[in-house]
Amino acid sequence: QVQLVESGGGLVEAGGSLTLSCAASGRFFSIDSMGWYRQAPGKQRELVATITGGGSIIYADSVKGRFIISRDNAKNTVSLQMTNLKPGDTAVYYCNADLRDEYMVYLGQYWGQGTQVTGSS
Repeated sequence: QVQLVESGGGLVEAGGSLTLSCAASGRFFSIDSMGWYRQAPGKQRELVATITGGGSIIYADSVKGRFIISRDNAKNTVSLQMTNLKPGDTAVYYCNADLRDEYMVYLGQYWGQGTQVTGSS
């Protein structure tokens, strides 16, 4: 079994900062991309940022310059440093990871349970 467990969500005033963390554990050998998505009430889930094992990064335009994604390949973790938070950043944030087994067979994309981030005005 595979688990992705997020932590670090909460309530923060507009302009404040918050860091989310996600740890992957279970039966897999390696991780391709890891990323963060978010879903606000009444809206579709959207990409926030992704990072490959080699360090290539993609950010949503709405968070460029404010959020930083990073990962620790040795610990199978990914983090999202969020600064200058806005009320529009309020959403449930989900971690995901693309996993492979020891034969490099793709196991699929796994998701965490989500963590609430609320930016108050």
